[in-house]
Amino acid sequence: MPDLVCNRYNISLDTSPFKGVATPAKVPGQFLSLFYTDRLGLYPHIELTTGKQVYGGIPQRGNLKASLSKAKADINYYIPSKTSRGLAVIDWEEWRPLWDRNWGTKRIYQTLSVAHAMQTNQSLTAAQATEKAKQQFQHAARSLMSGMLAMGRGMRPNYLWGFYLFPNCYNYGWSEPNYTGRCSKDVRRQNDELLWLWESSSALYPSVYLQASLADNPRAALMVRNRVQEALRVSSLPRRSGTAPVFVYMRPVFVDQNRRFLSQADLVSTIGESAAVGASGVVLWGASADYDDQASCKYLSSYISSTLNPYITNVTMAAQLCSNFLCRGSGRCVRKNYNSHHYLHLNPENFRVIYIQNRYLVLGRPTFEDLKTLSKKFTCQCYKGRSCTPRTYSELVKALMFTVKQELHQKAHNMNKAMLANTQQASITKDIFKAS
Repeated sequence: MPDLVCNRYNISLDTSPFKGVATPAKVPGQFLSLFYTDRLGLYPHIELTTGKQVYGGIPQRGNLKASLSKAKADINYYIPSKTSRGLAVIDWEEWRPLWDRNWGTKRIYQTLSVAHAMQTNQSLTAAQATEKAKQQFQHAARSLMSGMLAMGRGMRPNYLWGFYLFPNCYNYGWSEPNYTGRCSKDVRRQNDELLWLWESSSALYPSVYLQASLADNPRAALMVRNRVQEALRVSSLPRRSGTAPVFVYMRPVFVDQNRRFLSQADLVSTIGESAAVGASGVVLWGASADYDDQASCKYLSSYISSTLNPYITNVTMAAQLCSNFLCRGSGRCVRKNYNSHHYLHLNPENFRVIYIQNRYLVLGRPTFEDLKTLSKKFTCQCYKGRSCTPRTYSELVKALMFTVKQELHQKAHNMNKAMLANTQQASITKDIFKAS
């Protein structure tokens, strides 16, 4: 949140529906700790503008021991509390740990790795040097990335550690006529090769930033749902009792038009899709360059209040309602068919989102038809160590009746308290008049 910038212009940003708010400046102790290239260890990479090789340039030339030693100090600085909770996201984007995924400008890491292999053994043929370089690169990349995650989890176990952009689906072909958004078999196979990364991560952070060509475009939903679905798939690959939660990175503006905000339909395609497929939450990321003057802060403040917050409140409450009724409060609702267009939205005929006393409230109650609809379209994914068999129709009726009784009991209790207070006030008033 660019609150530091907008505060200069006395423009407030209403974040009441958010569970956690962070400003990714170099400020320690934040709910969301973002570890960029210069904030965690000694990250070997190449500065593409200058060609400078930083900390060895390629992973196999890096100093793992020294890097982990510095990372320990970095973690102690940025997350000083050992008991606080939050998200810890490592944002390393200069190279990718799988050799074959270093294409385009990242091919320099392959070139330098082959040269490194040839230097260590000049008798190698070009093919042999390439194969050797691939093995050395992937081994060093794995050691560095998994080592950082292990250290983070060990030092701050209450934070959820993972790498930004992992996993990826590479489903960019939305301009093609028969676009489905599905991740290719090759991409899924390569993601399977990164099992070591999913085993080391305590959360996954895929990205669904939208380009303007996807504005109000149904293909945006196809792109998002398949990226989130792939993250959920790989989160279940490690053989452990629970899956790693998925937090989806998105931006409230388009990446190629940073003064244009996402519409309500775009929010459905991003936040709505993420919730319905089974993500644990969304990270709304804003570049500091997006909001750098009074006008941009005004637009942002207005957008948050008029569009973003009401939608977040709606989806959050609908997800909570579905969890409580259908999944007995012990799991989250996920689509029965991930590729459908069913969303966790409140029925507008029975609910209203209002803003009162500086917070958003939801007025209304679900009907049995609302719950039946949820039951037809969604099933339950249990929280770790919990049982959450979806309720049957008859069980939903009982749960709804129980909730109504509770509400009536609470209303009666509140009314009695109010009447008692009025009686006491009347008695006090009489006493005052008597005394006078």
